[in-house]
Amino acid sequence: MTTTMAARTATRTTGRCASDFGLWRARSLELINGGLEKALGIYQDDRPAAVGTLGRAMAYSLLGGGKRLRPLLALAAGQAVGGRLPAALPAALAVEMVHAYSLIHDDLPAMDDDDLRRGRPTCHKVFGEALAILAGDALLALAFETLARAAGQRPAAAPRVNRALLELARAAGGLSLVGGQALDLSFEKRPLTAPEQPAPPGDLSLDMVRDMEERKTGRLITAALVCGAALAGAEAPEFKRLKRLGRALGLAFQIQDDLLNQCGDPARLGKAVGSDARRGKASFSLTGGREAAERELAALIDDARQTAGTFKAPGGRLLGIIDSLTGRQA
Repeated sequence: MTTTMAARTATRTTGRCASDFGLWRARSLELINGGLEKALGIYQDDRPAAVGTLGRAMAYSLLGGGKRLRPLLALAAGQAVGGRLPAALPAALAVEMVHAYSLIHDDLPAMDDDDLRRGRPTCHKVFGEALAILAGDALLALAFETLARAAGQRPAAAPRVNRALLELARAAGGLSLVGGQALDLSFEKRPLTAPEQPAPPGDLSLDMVRDMEERKTGRLITAALVCGAALAGAEAPEFKRLKRLGRALGLAFQIQDDLLNQCGDPARLGKAVGSDARRGKASFSLTGGREAAERELAALIDDARQTAGTFKAPGGRLLGIIDSLTGRQA
């Protein structure tokens, strides 16, 4: 085959893979969004007005757009270990509910005090601070109810569901997501230490910020992969590889967010940029510098691609998600 013919064949193959991924993503998003709407259907029954308003606040944040990265990863991980697409759906829905709850609380005046989320007023700006807190609480409870119901639908899958429940609980708890939020608050307005210097007491080092970002963002992304794979019947070696993938992808995603907050386009992001610097928040790019952040981001993406590649053809959806995040602007 000539060089020109080989190039044309590669282009056709790449285009076909991209097209296949696009179709998979569209089908998956239909399943995810339909499942989320169905889960919220209980709030459409004849309820007291206040409970109905709570349901609208939950729906406002849960159904208000977003990349759906975590539920897509759950579905892709389920397929990577040989499962069918619907098998991992309860995990996909549950992890997105936990994510939505965390964003509602993260935006609150006592936390990041944000006015915009995905180009719209934040939940507490629309429904009030008290109801936004309750909407987050209710979504967190609904996440575990949604995942637990999977055991009732398929009793033989109970051990898999228990594995997923434990993984999600750990990822959402005080040593992970909530602990990362606590660290985030504690790091505000503290002096930054250059990455090549030892950190004096009270100063922030890059390792401290990396730990915070892995807890706050990385562990829920890892849980999405592990929970989806668990419901699909993954084995121990597959969990090990998925956890490595989750760590790399989770930290890469957060570093991208840090860089976009520093120098992104507000119109694409749907929220203000520069807020981390104005509030004196710790972020990877502000602590270590933009160039160091970009270098680590590239290394993490490469690690994630290599790990996803170990799943061979069934891991193609994971590779597609990783590629879709490379160079994102929102």
